[in-house]
Amino acid sequence: MQLGSIEAGGTKFVCAIGDENYRIHNQTVIPTTTPAETLAKVAAYFSQFSEMKALSIASFGPIEIRRNSEHYGYITDTPKPGWRDTDFVGTMKQHFAGPIYWTTDVNGSAYGEYVLSALFNENIESLVYYTIGTGVGAGVIVDGRFLGTLGHPEMGHVYVKRHPADRDFKGICPFHGDCLEGLVSGPTFEARTGKKGQDVPLTDPVFDIVAYYIAQAAIQTTLTVRPNKIIFGGGVMSESLLRKVRREFKRLLNNYVAVGDLDHYLTMPQAKNNGSATIGNFALALREYNR
Repeated sequence: MQLGSIEAGGTKFVCAIGDENYRIHNQTVIPTTTPAETLAKVAAYFSQFSEMKALSIASFGPIEIRRNSEHYGYITDTPKPGWRDTDFVGTMKQHFAGPIYWTTDVNGSAYGEYVLSALFNENIESLVYYTIGTGVGAGVIVDGRFLGTLGHPEMGHVYVKRHPADRDFKGICPFHGDCLEGLVSGPTFEARTGKKGQDVPLTDPVFDIVAYYIAQAAIQTTLTVRPNKIIFGGGVMSESLLRKVRREFKRLLNNYVAVGDLDHYLTMPQAKNNGSATIGNFALALREYNR
């Protein structure tokens, strides 16, 4: 069975065709430009696959996920220039008559990791997936269901306690300034240091500051959701940064609640190359087809 996946990001769209065993058969990357140009290229890509039975879209947001809303399927109040109030699902329905599942990019990644955990016999009941990249977001799954009914969680925009060495940095979020996204997303490295994130060495103190904030987010999640696992993906994350996060998490939590081995509780994705959302989309497309 052919299943389609769109991972819609602020810089690129990863489109893929796979099967019910979550194997990728074909994949392409489309730069994110204007909605009209980008979605036309996406539609053209999928037009090659006449046997595609269902499609899942995991998109940057905020998005409207309430099926009874007149704006269901829209990207709504996004800071991404030109993309506010884009009817994403409606546009795709003009080109594809089959079922379409619609969710956030981080939900797609969370579901992919949930599926992989089952395949690897971890038998976990809940997990949280954070993307720390151009933006910051998180998806939450409990017993196979996404958290959020009025809307999807916006855990990238929670507030955190400021690091003593970072009080003069105002943050870059256009809505909140120094929320989590405004303090740890990829563009914050250039805003603080004048260098692109990939050019900042891991020995730079900025990584200690970022780890402090990410650890706080993990503690908030631990104390509110109590998941089996918290996973960190996205272009900013690395094993080296995650080790710093674990150290800060342990110090700040101060053994208040038990979470087990931190190497298993705070982890990088099991899917390689940040491919969790593609796997999740195949599984969600299949679920929507069967529904």
